[in-house]
Amino acid sequence: MRLRELPLTFVRGFVMGSADIVPGVSGGTVALVFGIYRRLIDAIRHGSSALGRFLKGDIKGGMALLREVEWGFLIPLLAGIGTAVLALSHLIETLLAENPVEMAGLFMGLVVGSVVIAWGLLQRRDLRSVAYLLVTAVVVFLLMGITSGTSEEAVSQLSQPALWAFFGAGAIAICAMILPGISGSFLLVTMGMYGAVLSAVNDRDLPAVAVFLLGCIIGLALFSQVLHWALSEHYDTVMAVLIGLMIGSLRVLWPWPAGVDSTALGAPSDPLAVPLALAVGGFVLVMGVELVSKRLEHRSTSDEVEDLRV
Repeated sequence: MRLRELPLTFVRGFVMGSADIVPGVSGGTVALVFGIYRRLIDAIRHGSSALGRFLKGDIKGGMALLREVEWGFLIPLLAGIGTAVLALSHLIETLLAENPVEMAGLFMGLVVGSVVIAWGLLQRRDLRSVAYLLVTAVVVFLLMGITSGTSEEAVSQLSQPALWAFFGAGAIAICAMILPGISGSFLLVTMGMYGAVLSAVNDRDLPAVAVFLLGCIIGLALFSQVLHWALSEHYDTVMAVLIGLMIGSLRVLWPWPAGVDSTALGAPSDPLAVPLALAVGGFVLVMGVELVSKRLEHRSTSDEVEDLRV
């Protein structure tokens, strides 16, 4: 990588980090928009393969794989992602506390947009895929409604989660990075860990943040290989389940009666206009990002074909 590309890569990482911190927006989709998705996946695979070699005691093989990682691209990208998380987490946490209904509307629009995108990624929309989707959606919807009080009552067991919970949350949420259309922050919401992770970052709770990052590293190393196999062998099943997860978990993001501060469901009421406008805006934003990504991907493919002809 040329030195002049480093600032641009950092900016791309910052935008990806900004997307990852908002439930409903996928950092993987943003990577597609910027045309760096394949480079990111290659770096992740080489890194995870190297970690596997180290765990097996093959130091020489692990070092060889590490040398294949494009560090000049990966380091500034990760630096940009980390900077965005540190810079925006306090703002997001404040907005969630002071404007729960409005933020729920925004997040709901973002997630609905992601559902539409993920549905478009299905290769076959047959009865089996639809069945997986519906069963997952119904089960998650019902589980989310077991406790219908305030958020403090509903997730009080996670108000001060144990360190192992941060590890597990990081291991699962980071996998969304390699799935365009699936948001890592959204997975944190469904696990009840979104607020806890934001608070840990804002409060500079280093042990919790360190364990969360360790979970991210281990999860990405292990699950990236599993997800690669699952998407290769059972693509439509995996995507259908993920879509069902997003649809069922929309219960958490229904703005009324109390937005993100409640798991109860109520009829739309005041404030009405702002949450609806934000929901529409969030949906349009996600669809716009997807439209740009498709155009750039088409342009990149056309350029590759032209190069082959030359």
